[in-house]
Amino acid sequence: MSLIKSISGIRGTIGGIEKDGLNPLSISRFVVAFAEVIRKETKVSHPLIVVGRDARLSGTMVLHIVKGTLLAVGCDIIDIGLATTPTTEIAVCETKAQGGIIITASHNPKHWNALKLLNNLGEFFSAEAGEAVIKLSENLEEYPYATVENLGKELASEDFLQVHIEKILALPEVDTQAIRNAHFKVAFDAINSVGGIALPRLLNALGVSEVVSVNSEPNGNFAHNPEPLPKHLGDLSQLVLKEQACIGIAVDPDVDRLALYDEKGKPFGEEYTLVAVADYMLSLHGEGNSTVSNLSSTRALKMITEEKHKGHYAAAAVGEVNVVKKMKEVKALVGGEGNGGVILPSLHYGRDALVGIALFLSFLAKKGCTVSTLRTHYPQLQMCKERVDLPEDLTFATLKPSLLSLCKEAEKNLEDGIKYDFPDYWVHIRPSNTEPIIRIYTEAATEEKALEVAQEMKKQILSLIKQ
Repeated sequence: MSLIKSISGIRGTIGGIEKDGLNPLSISRFVVAFAEVIRKETKVSHPLIVVGRDARLSGTMVLHIVKGTLLAVGCDIIDIGLATTPTTEIAVCETKAQGGIIITASHNPKHWNALKLLNNLGEFFSAEAGEAVIKLSENLEEYPYATVENLGKELASEDFLQVHIEKILALPEVDTQAIRNAHFKVAFDAINSVGGIALPRLLNALGVSEVVSVNSEPNGNFAHNPEPLPKHLGDLSQLVLKEQACIGIAVDPDVDRLALYDEKGKPFGEEYTLVAVADYMLSLHGEGNSTVSNLSSTRALKMITEEKHKGHYAAAAVGEVNVVKKMKEVKALVGGEGNGGVILPSLHYGRDALVGIALFLSFLAKKGCTVSTLRTHYPQLQMCKERVDLPEDLTFATLKPSLLSLCKEAEKNLEDGIKYDFPDYWVHIRPSNTEPIIRIYTEAATEEKALEVAQEMKKQILSLIKQ
């Protein structure tokens, strides 16, 4: 059993004793702490909280505990039911709620679940607020629950997916007429979660001519590992070929990550979802605009932004909250993460596969080319990911001085671990936020070079550990 508390929420495997799993006691403690932090930050004594969830098998159980606990501490709630993460974020803003809880473990397997915490802006908690929740959740023995007169109430909900879709359709960059004229046939894999509800409605609203799907029933029985990586998406690849679809779309269980397949059943590359969407947005808005991704994302976004569109690129520490913070600092037109997460500030500050789909299809329709042809317009870079397990008595901070001396000739970024930038490749090493490991990311012009660099860095780190 596993239970992991972090600044963004709590996640764990279902069952087990309180300290070792996601169960009624661990869930309730965290929700109480969340509600109290919301109350203190917003100065609202009777906060309104929006709750949404993905289709996991444990979702109903967790939902009842979350709702009951919120009512018990004097919070009003709006339960929006099965909903994507970006839809829940938008619902917080639309209802002017003081916060939100999304019940989803994102790309984790089906025996996991989690609570993602939102502030009154519909954005993930800051590091400071998250730490406050963790600290308070561990000291609740004297917490005063609401009296019967002060219990919270459940308020009526509405169709926030429709609200979400209408906001996407209203974006000037989304061209439904071009999409209709293109007569697209789209295939999708929704991993038997809320994408099975959201994607058909979005694609129909966009004017897609024909839609075919696999794993589209939102029953929580994930047909494969839910992380939208090529090794898990064989069903989608086959469906594209069988149905002669022009594009394949895969999302994770809470629909904030987007992976694309071309008409040949080949992956577009999750790193290039954001690159293509940014290329489209920058082409419409002219020179001088900014983009942001995290330090472990492809260099292709920087190249497209600065070389093709004469714009400005900035890198953020890994994590959506860090990317959003950087985007606000530089007033970015678009940003996100290389795992297929697209963030469009003119809609909301959150990774959103639905708006990513709408923008990509608009771009593809206007280009009048195939997905495979579009991919050739971008740098052909390859990434590699490795890891090094740390002994119990050793931390990344202890190793950092020695690590800094490994690549003296490289340009260095120390915002999140250490990133070494060379003219034709880069290496990013950083401590995991959830495990005692060091992550190693590399990118180069060829897969062989990326692997070679990653393995050499791993060898040197292991050598330092043994000293």
